[in-house]
Amino acid sequence: MAYTKRVDGRKFDELRPIEAKAGVIPNADGSAYFKQGNTIAYAAVYGPREMFPKFKQNPKKGILRCFYSMMPFSGSGERIRPGGNRRSQEISMVMMNALDSMVDLSAFPNAVVDIFVDLPQTDAGTRCVAICAAGIALADAGIPMKDIISSVAVGQVDGTVVADLNYNEEAYPAIVSDIPVAMTHNGKQITLLQMDGEISKADLMKALEMAKIATEKIYELQKKALKEKFTQE
Repeated sequence: MAYTKRVDGRKFDELRPIEAKAGVIPNADGSAYFKQGNTIAYAAVYGPREMFPKFKQNPKKGILRCFYSMMPFSGSGERIRPGGNRRSQEISMVMMNALDSMVDLSAFPNAVVDIFVDLPQTDAGTRCVAICAAGIALADAGIPMKDIISSVAVGQVDGTVVADLNYNEEAYPAIVSDIPVAMTHNGKQITLLQMDGEISKADLMKALEMAKIATEKIYELQKKALKEKFTQE
C-alpha cells in the first residue's frame, strides 16, 4: 500500500514543530536548547581553552571536539544504556565533521573547543537536532564561524519522499530510506550526507532539494533564537 498520508498528519515537506533557545546553560561559554517534534537536545560549548594533554595540541589552530549522549530512558523503545557506546562515538564524529569546516579556530593555536550535546528525549532525527543545537551554541559562545550549519533528515517511505521523518516513519513496514543532511546557509554547501536504506537517484535528488528548503526554515529559527537572546542582554 502506497504511503499517501503521513502517520502524524503532516504534509510531505512539513517539519515537526520546532523550538529553539540560546543561552540556556549559565556556566557554559555558549549553549542552546533545540526541540524538533519529540526530540530534545541541549548543547553546551566550552572554550577556546588550552588543550590537554599537550601532545594533542595543534600549534597552527584550535581543535573542535564533539560529545553526543542520549540519556537513559530518552529513547523511543528500549532503555538507553548509560555511558559511551559505539553509536554515540560515531554520531560525535559525524557532528564534528559536519561542523568543523565552518568553524575558524586559526586564531586559537594549542586550544580546544568542546561541544557537549545531551538528549533527554528522542523520537528520530537525533544527530540532526544535535547539530542544530550545536550550531546555535557555537554562535552563542562567539566562536568564529564562516557560516551556521542547519540539519534535517529527509528520505522516502514506501515510495514517497518526505522531510523530517519521525520514529513511526523510520519503523514503517515498507521500504524506508533515512538521509540525514547538514547544510550551510549561504552557499548551501553539504557538510553531512548519510543514508540508511534504499532510494532511487531521482528521488534522492528530490529529497536533497527538500532538505535545502527545510534547512533554510531551520536556519531562520536558529537565527531568531540568537537574536532573542542577545536583544535581552
